[in-house]
Amino acid sequence: MDTRKQRLLCLHDTPYVTRPLLKKLLKLDPHLITPFSITPRQLSQMVPIPITRAEKIIRTVQDPNIMKKLDKYQQNYTLLTWFDPQYPASLRSIPDPPLVLYVQGNLDILNTSSSLSVIGTRNPSPYAYPAMRLVLTPLIQQGMTIVSGMAKGIDQYAHTLSLEYGGRTMAVLGSGFHHIYPRNNLSLYNQMAKDHIVISEYPPDRPPKRYYFPERNRIISGLTPSTFVIEARMKSGTMITVDQALEQGRSVYALPGPAGSLTSEGCHYLINEGAKLVHTHHDLMNE
Repeated sequence: MDTRKQRLLCLHDTPYVTRPLLKKLLKLDPHLITPFSITPRQLSQMVPIPITRAEKIIRTVQDPNIMKKLDKYQQNYTLLTWFDPQYPASLRSIPDPPLVLYVQGNLDILNTSSSLSVIGTRNPSPYAYPAMRLVLTPLIQQGMTIVSGMAKGIDQYAHTLSLEYGGRTMAVLGSGFHHIYPRNNLSLYNQMAKDHIVISEYPPDRPPKRYYFPERNRIISGLTPSTFVIEARMKSGTMITVDQALEQGRSVYALPGPAGSLTSEGCHYLINEGAKLVHTHHDLMNE
């Protein structure tokens, strides 16, 4: 393994190194040699961070067990870093790209030429699933890769439709592979990891945390040129993803719903604000 990539993976796996800190270290030293060759006090002054945190970082990266763990990860998963040519080109341009991606499945799907992010509520109305089947099925049959987050509700149904109609689908997790969440449909996860693709920004041994899910949403929207909102409440993770998609310069589409439906209020707001209304699959294919 390239030593620069190895150092990046080592720092990324360290729980005391956040993404902003890692990016700061990369800016100061693009080859990441410094964190492995200085004292905790020097590190605390360089970044700067508290000396206690610097001591924990140095102690962790110097522990020989971390390299054993990374070797084991590489035996089971594909580890893509910012330094790798296979790193998705679509993510390089977003404001806050992940520096490391852990991958299971078919790596070719990661750089698909035709893809769509599908997002929405975890508690959809009876209107949502038939509407999804009507709109998404023709897109899937024409080769569109569906990207979502494998959450309950809209996400899992979008993945399921892709599998049902012989399409390709990608899931972005908010946890490591050893802590799949949610666990209500592990057979879907297993099938996607085997025949499609599942990715995560988080090391395999990292359990889910509440703030991981808004973080991973920027990857869902960043992987595709367009994001399609099925159902969403005004205050929801879906609307956070929409904000990130707009910040990334992506197109946003929304499915109108029944008048007065709480799960459609977010979509109606987005349409009023300029999101493209989706009535049939033609509204997406024409773009």
